[in-house]
Amino acid sequence: MGVQVSRRRFEELVAAALDGIPDELVAQMDNVAVVVEDAPASGDVLGHYQGVDLPSRSPLSYGGVTPDVITIYRLPLCELAADEAELARQVRITVLHEVGHHFGLSDEDLERLGWA
Repeated sequence: MGVQVSRRRFEELVAAALDGIPDELVAQMDNVAVVVEDAPASGDVLGHYQGVDLPSRSPLSYGGVTPDVITIYRLPLCELAADEAELARQVRITVLHEVGHHFGLSDEDLERLGWA
């Protein structure tokens, strides 16, 4: 199984998933970078959120910090999908999952929402 797409096409799928996020949520995604990497250094993950989620931020503790980073891993997602339509669906779920972590949602919360 697995589908082959170029890095550029994969980045387009990630951008499309981000474009599908409602504007009122996007407005709250300040200081967040979304990047694509081929594969994680270790582990079996599709994406990763690194940063300080919104509920944990305060004016006293959140200043002068580097951007949060959402990383979406291309090769593991391509391996899961049988075709490009399935890849687009998996990319969307993964992007929403990692954005959910930015908003402070746990893996259990995300699973209930269908984003895990």
